[in-house]
Amino acid sequence: MGSGQVTSSEPFAFQGKRITVAGLGVSGVPAAKVLHGLGAIVTVVNDGADERARAQAAELEALGITVRLGDGDTLPQGSELIVTAPGWKPDKPLFAAAEQAGVPVWGDVELAWRLRGPDAAPWLAVTGTNGKTTTVQMLASILAAAGLRTAAVGNIGVSLLDAVLGEERYDVLAVELSSYQLHWAPSLRAHSAAVLNLAPDHLDWHGSMEAYAADKGRIYEGNQVACVYNVADKATEDLVREADVEEGCRAVGFTLGTPAPSQLGVVEGILVDRAFVENRQKNAQELAEVADVNPPAPHNIANALAAAALARAYGVPAKAVRDGLRAFTPDAHRIALVADVDGVAYVDDSKATNTHAAEASLAAYEPIVWIAGGLAKGAAFDELVAKSAKRLRGAVLIGADRALIREALARHAPEVPVVDLDRTDTGAMLQAVQEARRLAQPGDTVLLAPACASMDMFTNYNKRGDAFAEAVRALGAGT
Repeated sequence: MGSGQVTSSEPFAFQGKRITVAGLGVSGVPAAKVLHGLGAIVTVVNDGADERARAQAAELEALGITVRLGDGDTLPQGSELIVTAPGWKPDKPLFAAAEQAGVPVWGDVELAWRLRGPDAAPWLAVTGTNGKTTTVQMLASILAAAGLRTAAVGNIGVSLLDAVLGEERYDVLAVELSSYQLHWAPSLRAHSAAVLNLAPDHLDWHGSMEAYAADKGRIYEGNQVACVYNVADKATEDLVREADVEEGCRAVGFTLGTPAPSQLGVVEGILVDRAFVENRQKNAQELAEVADVNPPAPHNIANALAAAALARAYGVPAKAVRDGLRAFTPDAHRIALVADVDGVAYVDDSKATNTHAAEASLAAYEPIVWIAGGLAKGAAFDELVAKSAKRLRGAVLIGADRALIREALARHAPEVPVVDLDRTDTGAMLQAVQEARRLAQPGDTVLLAPACASMDMFTNYNKRGDAFAEAVRALGAGT
């Protein structure tokens, strides 16, 4: 890890500044309102001009904000700052024009960071390819169990602008940050931060795995107390080594095995801390039991350890870690048991929208009838199938890119029976579940872990999970 004092950027005076907000939507509209309220001369540009965009534009125009629909590529004349929605790709012509004109580009996270007051709550920040939301929610639950005023914010729950500018006073914030958000947040400096894991994702946006990893690694810049990394994922430790942090900041690992000094890990079913204890060469602090983690699947225990590490970095007592984990309930569609029908468990992990998430899900069960497929987003499936082949009783494939998974199964698990469903109508999931039931035996798990995005057949992964749960309930009802 690098060292050297890193401080936040100079204050930015918004009054009278010509600021362009790039993109309407969940971050653009509140950003435009906030900047307008600060006295900036705001112009919003947006690629689309659909009904929703026109309604949002009308709302902003009523406040006196200029909105330009259908042209998100041209830099408005006189712009002194761009505040962009996180999803806008860095290679857009708007940003090339801004760079040429010397105009800085911030995301909504950077804006929130710059608008914090002098006594603002510190940020405990989490990123990673998978597990971010669950870890941040666990962290918020632990902090609340310690009696701290907190909220899960960022790419989840309360918006960061609301958290920073609202009337509610927080002691500390649990902040989920995506790689998109980190790309546009140059001056963010967290109290402590974690990168949970790194696997290929969003490469179409970032341009390369190296660029994706570098954006994730920005979360460590200027950390004060702890940079938390995954011992099993060397790439996360490499990002810690490359980070420029405040003097005294430590690297703290988490592992599903026995922890070394300066790590959190698992010993005989107990989550233990050998990082934030006196004489960590010899001592360990018991934090919680594996059974306190809901659900106690391996990747979720890793999430719990990362959350515990950030909470301990903030000084939270061991009892609050246990109480917070016990109080935590995971969101829907994250390795959620839907029902047990005729001795077969049906598990919904529709949130497993990439191969890394699906691999973690598949590692939690055995034997499995796997329901998979959807939009591959450029992913390859050979490694996933090769690692999981021995766990598979069968596979039922759905969605636009199912052939990629079928071919990987043929190469690496030729003995596994595969049902290929060539339909995308609303009844496809019901048929998938019925086919899975036919393949399954008592004691098996039918697992929806698609390893793909959902938008070819469903509005989002929630709708896909709902369709799975509905189909499972229909089985239980005997239909």
